Amino acid sequence: MHIFVTGAAGLIGGEVCARLADAEHRVTALVRSNPDVLANDGTPAAVAEVLTGDLSQDGMGLDPAVLERLAGKIDLVLHCAALTRFDLDEDAYRATNIDGTARALDLARQAGAGFLHVSTAYVCGDRSGPIGEDDPLPTGGFTNGYEASKAEAEALVRASGVPFVIARPSIVVGDSRTGAIRQFDTIYAAFKLIAEGRVRHMPVSKGATLDFVSLDHVAAGIVALVERFDAAQGGTYHLVSGGPVPVEDFAAAIGSFDHFSAPVLADAAGFDSNMLHPLERRLYKRVAALYAAYFQRDPRFGDARLRAVTGLEPPVMDQAMLRKLISYCIDVGFLNAPELQRTSG
Repeated sequence: MHIFVTGAAGLIGGEVCARLADAEHRVTALVRSNPDVLANDGTPAAVAEVLTGDLSQDGMGLDPAVLERLAGKIDLVLHCAALTRFDLDEDAYRATNIDGTARALDLARQAGAGFLHVSTAYVCGDRSGPIGEDDPLPTGGFTNGYEASKAEAEALVRASGVPFVIARPSIVVGDSRTGAIRQFDTIYAAFKLIAEGRVRHMPVSKGATLDFVSLDHVAAGIVALVERFDAAQGGTYHLVSGGPVPVEDFAAAIGSFDHFSAPVLADAAGFDSNMLHPLERRLYKRVAALYAAYFQRDPRFGDARLRAVTGLEPPVMDQAMLRKLISYCIDVGFLNAPELQRTSG
């Protein structure tokens, strides 16, 4: 197949491009400012072509002649690109996550190609309890602009008339075998502040869980859906953990390392960030508060359809896996190693 991949320089996009190229698919990669399309281990993906564009611009910022050439050749548009930060304004999300999706759909429509849209499991909003792959999208209750924009983008995909598949990863973390991750973004920023004790308090709700899914499962799932597109068409597929992690277990995993302290889990109902020490308060409001909602709900994502169509089962996210992820962060210097903390503290 000839596959056009948006967001190809991103964490998921790069790993998926590498796997698709290794499987001898022809991959045309769309990047924005970073030209490097890399697998999670840092090796270049063997893509056929790298194009520089911008989803927030007409025609995705590509020359009309390039779009015409692509429309005559591609079999599938794999739409991985999105703004994933939680602190942007509505106009930024609309330009890239919503209008950018519409532009990628235009290319698929012109090419008569299929469209595989990478969304997020957290389009469920602030819901807890069982969440099925077929559940209707909520119209509100989103905890940030990112979730809301991804829900609106999904609605565009469904209404487009283009043959589609929707893949929904939950909170993506490192490789299940090694803990490795190429980019420490999204929730890793909050995790670093918590693990190093710079944010010592997190507001949580009773029974809250975190649905961490390893990058290798997400990438394998997307590639499987690409290769089984006809069978998967019209469906929504959760790429989620083998079981969510109770917040208390996540805190315990951090505290199990020498010289790391488990965060204080405060009752969200009575939590007031203004009562924190000034430095902790600033860091909490600037970073950790953006992710606080994820520590205050208990979504239980079903993935029966993904398992049935692909045969894949997610790795279990247990204490051993959490320790593997944390150990990798220490080994590569993302987290201050215990020895360094001993000397500095």
